[in-house]
Amino acid sequence: MAHERIEIDLPLAKVYELLSNPVEFPKFLERIDKVERINSQTFEYNTDIGGEEYKWTTNLIDNLRNTRFAWITINGNLNQTGTIRFTPLDNGERTRVEFSLDYRTFFGDPEEELASFIEDSPAQLAKDLKKFKELAESGTFKETPLEPKEETEEEVTA
Repeated sequence: MAHERIEIDLPLAKVYELLSNPVEFPKFLERIDKVERINSQTFEYNTDIGGEEYKWTTNLIDNLRNTRFAWITINGNLNQTGTIRFTPLDNGERTRVEFSLDYRTFFGDPEEELASFIEDSPAQLAKDLKKFKELAESGTFKETPLEPKEETEEEVTA
């Protein structure tokens, strides 16, 4: 399990707004390729680990405005649970974010690439939250496009 804490120089309501939509997670969670909204409570995640595609569907289990946001996997080939807690600092001018993210296989021990992905989660989450902090504090989070992470062929003109 990865558990990281970071302080953001923005009011709690703004930080909550930016972090309470999983569709936006690929902007800062480097190892998540895509998140699609199925309905208001359900999201489908996609990523590639060692050349194998992983897909899983999550349901929100807790969405306590400006306090806590949490989800669990309901199906797929990777089990992910997450919780984000928000704490106001300095009379609400800044926000502490505590982000917990856990990956597990549904059955047995993971293959080598997946085991490495899971093992590296704490260091990766720390890096990802620093990226979120930079985007949020610079005011560019909303403007940052969600770009596909797949290689695209360049068009050659003669």
